[in-house]
Amino acid sequence: MHNFLPHTDADRKAMLQTIGVSSIDDLFSDIPAALRENIQYKLLPAQGLSEAELQQELSALATMNTGNQMACFLGGGAYSRFIPMAVNTIAGRSEFYTAYTPYQPEIAQGTLQVTYEFQTMICELTGMDVANASVYDGASAVTEAAFMAMRATKRSRILVASTVHPDYRQVLKTYVTGLGDVELIEFDPQKPETALAATSDSAKKTACIIIQVPNYLGGLEATEPIRQFCEAAGALFIVSAEPVSLGLLKAPGSYGADIVTGDIQPLGNNLSYGGPYGGYIATRNKYLRQLPGRLVGKTTDKNGKQCYTLTLQTREQHIRRDKATSNICTNQALNVLKATVYMALVGPAGLKHLANLSVQRMHSLASRLRKLPGVSLYTAGQPFLFEVALRFPVPAQPLLAHLESQGILGGIELERFYPQAKNTLLITCTETTLPEHLDRYVNAVTEYLKKTLPPEFTKPTDYTEKMEATC
Repeated sequence: MHNFLPHTDADRKAMLQTIGVSSIDDLFSDIPAALRENIQYKLLPAQGLSEAELQQELSALATMNTGNQMACFLGGGAYSRFIPMAVNTIAGRSEFYTAYTPYQPEIAQGTLQVTYEFQTMICELTGMDVANASVYDGASAVTEAAFMAMRATKRSRILVASTVHPDYRQVLKTYVTGLGDVELIEFDPQKPETALAATSDSAKKTACIIIQVPNYLGGLEATEPIRQFCEAAGALFIVSAEPVSLGLLKAPGSYGADIVTGDIQPLGNNLSYGGPYGGYIATRNKYLRQLPGRLVGKTTDKNGKQCYTLTLQTREQHIRRDKATSNICTNQALNVLKATVYMALVGPAGLKHLANLSVQRMHSLASRLRKLPGVSLYTAGQPFLFEVALRFPVPAQPLLAHLESQGILGGIELERFYPQAKNTLLITCTETTLPEHLDRYVNAVTEYLKKTLPPEFTKPTDYTEKMEATC
């Protein structure tokens, strides 16, 4: 086969002539010049370097990346957690990473068993009867759960808490746009009685109510009023649950959830520039036929040997089309594998320990920050675990820039999602947040406030009173 790689200037010129352009820049002419950076990269010639020299050069370039050295307090649905080496070692085996959907059980027993174990573990975490073998992510899981509820109840109203992840709510809104007759209503879960009473006159139109535990702001919602409304109205109670938090919290099934969803990213899946992640859906047996995606079951073969097979699979999506439960025809098998290995390694006690450690560090940081002038809880009075929204007496963007200059990824600016949350950061702690990271964060904020606030605002009470007087 002819080698088309342009090794020399003559080769590059010939290639450009062949495709009918005069220069490499012509290939990018559709992109406005103002949006193109004119960077001259100083690349070493590939030829002439030994393997050892090439490794040294790449190592030197890698040290220019600062991300791994920074203290990370980012969260909002994507969490930096420790991943044991065994997770990626097992997931990197060729038996797994080359496999796709195990349609042929006679040659895919390993993949099928992993999926079955994943479903079992998710059921144990959530307190549900049955779980699927994943959808795309937490957002699609919430949406598919809402559609399950509409099919089960034959109703078209969806109530979703305003504290559910903004991306989840946006995906839900996008999905229902094409359906026309679906009514999507957001409500404030801090005042559920008011919101639910407003729809009580037509409660029988409500298919489901969706909340998130912990919610996007890190707080824990009061679930009982919502459960009672669902029970009275005949609607389904949907809970989007962060899986590590379930090491400490009650299983949603124990407080009345009908469908539980979530994202498996915190369970052994690396942060990878926004994905890929994986969404899980667990439910009660009576809604089994409404469950989208794959479902692996355990059985015996003709020789009486234990084996696994796809009990419900998505071929109906291709065949039945408009009668199918979902248009999702794939799953996140590799991410499911990582989550399964992670949960098997960590175990129930380990998951509880990791969640508890994260909670302790978050509460320690929040307590120390709240002693600084003008720093307060955004949702005062609401319990939280390892994520919390804190309001600062200074604009969020400059504060984040200062923290970054000190080697700290300080959190997520909430005003971009909630316009009323001015000067507010969503801050997260996990087991990878070390005690020295907490010290660095508090010291950096203290330093910034001393430089930024007027000298007379030295005490939290003084600051609050004087600011209120000037507003």
